[in-house]
Amino acid sequence: MARVMGGMPLLLAHPGTHGVAVYERAVAAAAQGVRPSLRTVDPDRLDAVADGTALHVHFTDRLWGDSPEGAARAFAALAARLPVSVTLHDVPQASDGERNLPRRRAAYASVAAAARGVVVNSEHERALLVEEDVWSGRVTSIPLPVAVHAEARDATPDGSVGVLGFFYPGKGHDEAAQAAAAAGATRMTVLGRASEGHAADLEAFVRRAGDLGVDVDVTGWLDDDEIARRGRAVSVPIIAHRHVSASGSLASWIGWGRRPVAVRNRYIDEMAALRPGTLLTVDEPDLALAVRDALDRPEHTWHGQTRLPMSWPEVAEAYVHWWEGLTW
Repeated sequence: MARVMGGMPLLLAHPGTHGVAVYERAVAAAAQGVRPSLRTVDPDRLDAVADGTALHVHFTDRLWGDSPEGAARAFAALAARLPVSVTLHDVPQASDGERNLPRRRAAYASVAAAARGVVVNSEHERALLVEEDVWSGRVTSIPLPVAVHAEARDATPDGSVGVLGFFYPGKGHDEAAQAAAAAGATRMTVLGRASEGHAADLEAFVRRAGDLGVDVDVTGWLDDDEIARRGRAVSVPIIAHRHVSASGSLASWIGWGRRPVAVRNRYIDEMAALRPGTLLTVDEPDLALAVRDALDRPEHTWHGQTRLPMSWPEVAEAYVHWWEGLTW
């Protein structure tokens, strides 16, 4: 079949609460706002899609299979029948560990090679693809969007430090608890629940924090309104990830009007440059001092901006423009 320039793809829309699935559906809805003719398809309806139909998907191995190898096979089977473009999430990196890094690297390399076009959510991830020998071909970066809510600053600080998102080792919870203890804070809010397979790790973390004198409140899963309310209430939002691809947690904090204390790395520096004034960046050794300062001056944990670069409409327009330029 001859390849065609400029066609619009079907948009795959996974169900469920996995963060990438939620984002996949949100991007589809925003893109439909820009181009109403765009249509979505559920994974269980893909067999009914005619061969040769262009499709865009969001890929992380944990959403597509029980293993990196299984996820790559599922994508390859789809790409053998349909021209597929892909947004990669959770890009492989050293913090995956000696066992999982080679497996994830091979899976993502297979996906990128089979795709008609590749998107990542940051320049940091684009660099990771090259550094980890995953993919050195053409890649487009479209940042995660931020929508600032007008009602953002409507909460009384609750005295806790907060970490947002699924719990897993390397997410920065230990660093946040240690900084809280050193800063004299005795309460911590974990906004979310354990990532699959990490419930025991979360329980162990709560005990470690308790040993430091920090009492941890794990909220569990919350709906959008409640997690936003709780996120606005914490006294000091903290981002101290060790495993960083792109951060939906960071985008959520900013969208709620918060200016989180964020430990510097390449991704954090990129986002601070993209949206100046929305992050309190700090080198890791100074995290406790920054938390103490934020507790003393809570107004500094709110950015006060009402419009920021790369909102949802801008991200949607970037996707539509990119699809128009692909050879399907």
